[in-house]
Amino acid sequence: MSLESLGLTRDQERVYRYILRTRHLDLRTAQAELGVPRLNAVLDELRALGVLDAQLVPLPPAAVVDLLVRRRVERTSRELARLDGVFDVVRDLAEEARRGRPVELVERLEHGSEVNHRVDALHDRAETMNAKRLPRSPNQPHSEEATRTFRRRLAEGMTSRTLVGAATLDLPDEMAYARLLHGAGDLHRVTAEPFLPLLVVDRRVAFVLVDPDEPDAAALMIRQPGIVAALVNLYESLWSRAADLDALDLTATEARVLRALAAYGKDETAARELNMSLRKYRAHVADLMGRLGATTRFQAALRAVERGWL
Repeated sequence: MSLESLGLTRDQERVYRYILRTRHLDLRTAQAELGVPRLNAVLDELRALGVLDAQLVPLPPAAVVDLLVRRRVERTSRELARLDGVFDVVRDLAEEARRGRPVELVERLEHGSEVNHRVDALHDRAETMNAKRLPRSPNQPHSEEATRTFRRRLAEGMTSRTLVGAATLDLPDEMAYARLLHGAGDLHRVTAEPFLPLLVVDRRVAFVLVDPDEPDAAALMIRQPGIVAALVNLYESLWSRAADLDALDLTATEARVLRALAAYGKDETAARELNMSLRKYRAHVADLMGRLGATTRFQAALRAVERGWL
């Protein structure tokens, strides 16, 4: 097998094999024996590739093959990423055929329901990036059917991340909803930094509100690659600095409930010791179990110990 199949030119391979055999390089002798017209240039290219070091010592064959294979894989990955754009063209052409007019790179959608409809139309989506002030946005459907559909897509392999504002921490219902989805695979993080609501689908379509203070008002659907790429970079930057939902500290009440859960066998006894209603105690327990990813109370206690919460 020739190294040309891994990216070396014919001259580069001949020079590498020559140096590998001779263990030293005399330029005049090599020029005469190889007949390579641009020997110095080829040596510079092999150094740049990492096949030769600065002293023109060759890398061992196994290391060279590994290096070239990795370079070839990286190049192929970039080519596949470019080819992925072809499918965007197909989708746009299909949309033009369906609507009878050109697809706009930036389109205004007048109502939140239109945004939901467009997102649902992207039924083959593989990745979503969501940024919203609270886990349950006013224009987002929250029926049991919608939640089941979303969780099914997660189970089928869709990846989803959601960034929410710090106000979520003070709203138990919102935290419970965030932890429900987080446990299902829609990873949530919390940030105290200011941000505007944003949804990006497959890093190729973005949705932003025209007026961030009116979540059910008009939105922009953006397909322009440069703008979408900039929004993705902004999202990734915010995400990298946000706190993972699982890493958030327990509140004082949660810590008391967790200790009671580990200490008492009956809910009634634990609730009475905490001077808390049975319904509220059980709601806290259910929330903590979801946060810990536990299916039993015994498992929840074990995982709480592992995290240092008990």
